[in-house]
Amino acid sequence: MADEKDDYPAHVATYTSFNKLVTFTVLWIILLLVSMALGLIAHLSLLALVLGVGGSVALLIGFAVLS
Repeated sequence: MADEKDDYPAHVATYTSFNKLVTFTVLWIILLLVSMALGLIAHLSLLALVLGVGGSVALLIGFAVLS
């Protein structure tokens, strides 16, 4: 029984970090799809490039700072 109490903080930390990873991945995929739609469908390639690169950097910085 003592092992279960010792493992709980490790499980919570793993669960939290996995949730952050999944959230980052979903947001990044949505960002890429929006950038691709702007570039291919709307023919706004410069805006798509700026949004894709800037959004990726913002996501990386945001998740690095918030974790």
